[in-house]
Amino acid sequence: MKKYTFLVVSFFLILITGCRKEPLDNMTLAESNVYITQYDNTIDFGNYSSFRVADSASVISNGQFAGRSRTAFDASLADAVTQAMIAKGFRQETNPAVTPDIGINISKLIDSYTGVVSYDNYWGAYDSYWDPYSWGYGGYNYYFPYSFGVYTTQEGAVSIDMVDLQHPDAAQNRLNSLWTGLARGSGIFETNNINLMVQSFFAQSPYLQQ
Repeated sequence: MKKYTFLVVSFFLILITGCRKEPLDNMTLAESNVYITQYDNTIDFGNYSSFRVADSASVISNGQFAGRSRTAFDASLADAVTQAMIAKGFRQETNPAVTPDIGINISKLIDSYTGVVSYDNYWGAYDSYWDPYSWGYGGYNYYFPYSFGVYTTQEGAVSIDMVDLQHPDAAQNRLNSLWTGLARGSGIFETNNINLMVQSFFAQSPYLQQ
């Protein structure tokens, strides 16, 4: 009886597995992105009440600060982060003369890589597909002169950083980080990916609550 039950269950498992859709086939570019968060677990976010998001985004190109930008993407992302913080119970400080408890900065990280690819071995791999005997040159192999190509690849990431403005480290002349969210992947700077990005960050951070 046990053997019969096992066979029936196995049959249905195979049937279900064979008929189900492959989830990776239906993923959008935004859903394939990677969202990572980390925070200072020694602090209680309940002790912070106000925040302000910087009105422009930092642009970091190949590890170097390249200025600040205020594109439609930057503005939409800043607004989405603001609404998410308000939903978590924090108060947006709009008075520029008042220092909020938390400062939030958005950074766009852009890295460009240049590489060289050699084609000398590429053609050699296909020698066997061509027949020199057709032209009466038995024993000869094809030869292609050495050549190379240059390509450039650009990778992007978005970083959202929260810093402690309530307790500046005067001794070290620095502001301590409270929380960081990093997003990497395809189409990372597209406006229609912003909601999923912010939702993913805050879903990973249930402790981020006033």
